[in-house]
Amino acid sequence: MSEAGRRVGGMYSTRVSRWVGASRANVYRALVDPDAIARWRVPTGMSSHVHEFDARVGGAFRISLSYEMSDEAGKSGAHTDTYHGRFAELVPDERVVEVFEFETDDPMLRGEMRMTTSLRELDGGTEVLMVHEGIPDAVPVDDNETGTRLALENLALLVEG
Repeated sequence: MSEAGRRVGGMYSTRVSRWVGASRANVYRALVDPDAIARWRVPTGMSSHVHEFDARVGGAFRISLSYEMSDEAGKSGAHTDTYHGRFAELVPDERVVEVFEFETDDPMLRGEMRMTTSLRELDGGTEVLMVHEGIPDAVPVDDNETGTRLALENLALLVEG
């Protein structure tokens, strides 16, 4: 389920949720494990490389997503989107808050974004809600929502399997 992007001053936010047939504890572990992140938080048609990942409040992370097709342009390099940030909040089995930004020379893609992932027990599994805030208008809303939906599908495959 997703809600259309809400625009505020050149930026917007999105909300995408998905039910996952796994416990909150198992889902949370996949949110704070760099090997799991490399497997699920990557849209179809891309590969992931986790450069740094210190899952503690204030801990830093840096991740690159590379397009597998050479005709896709990246935000940070010819075919790569790299972002870095820090963990602002970690509540075991409930919530992960990340503050991050793209590594780019494009002023239209600069600025801090916030992603809050909340977990709630629901119908024998977990509802995962991802709220992205402060997304630059230069990132198409549909691309953000589609990428988030694909990532949540990958998360479900990882933790349900």
